[in-house]
Amino acid sequence: MAIDHDRLFKELIRTFFEEFFLLFFPDMHEHIDFHHLSFLSEELFTDVTAGEKYRVDLLVETKLKGEDGLIIVHVETQGYVQPSFAERMFLYFSRLYETYRTRIVPIAVFHYDSLREEPSVFSMEFPFGEVLQFRFFPVALRKKHWREYIRQDNPVAAALLSQMGYTEREKVELKKEFLRMLVRLELDEARQRLLLGFFETYVKLTEEEEQQLQSEVKAMETKEREKVLELIISYEQKGKKEGMEEGWKRGLEQGMKRLIETMAQKGMTAVEIARLVDLSEEEIRRLLSE
Repeated sequence: MAIDHDRLFKELIRTFFEEFFLLFFPDMHEHIDFHHLSFLSEELFTDVTAGEKYRVDLLVETKLKGEDGLIIVHVETQGYVQPSFAERMFLYFSRLYETYRTRIVPIAVFHYDSLREEPSVFSMEFPFGEVLQFRFFPVALRKKHWREYIRQDNPVAAALLSQMGYTEREKVELKKEFLRMLVRLELDEARQRLLLGFFETYVKLTEEEEQQLQSEVKAMETKEREKVLELIISYEQKGKKEGMEEGWKRGLEQGMKRLIETMAQKGMTAVEIARLVDLSEEEIRRLLSE
């Protein structure tokens, strides 16, 4: 079964939206009012010249602290090299502005394997003058070294260790530090499983590496060792019972259920929620009734 990378990233960032900004855009985090968040339906655009359809990954309506007007945050995740990506970001921006007529914060998260200088500017100019210079905020995950993030108690940092720069020889230590971060975070089971499922989708250890990991975990201090082993055993048991893919789906659904319940508590109808999260009304009502 093909991995839906866009959905994985979208669910991670939507679940830990504030933590995403705190990790990668601390200056921006200081200005955004995270008490006013509304996840919008992803706009669908057609590229007439290329004959392709694109759906923006994540749109969020929010406010800046001390201001009454609304802004839109657009987060796009990109898992493959596309020479015209900066142009596509500009087209998204212009069409979103045409729709919402408000300020827009464009962000791109690059998570492909290759290391390259990805342009974050789309410009248009002539010998007699510049017409346009559009900029977006980039996050190039592979350029970030995982060791620089293991001391941060941030769930997005924990999950995205799997996408940062590391060598094959570092995989065991990478997973060990991920598990230590997860223990420190003390998340509820649904969010914990979301992070575990995300990480293990991208970092797979061999049987020999798993044995090495267990040996290193057993060498930890008693209290931390017990918590990490409990986490591993619990996840392995549920993975064997449900299957790893089914286990991830279950964690994803639980995370979605929490989001839907929050929307319902704010007075939104099943029809409105279904439109925003791209599920049917029947699925919304089922999740709310469980």
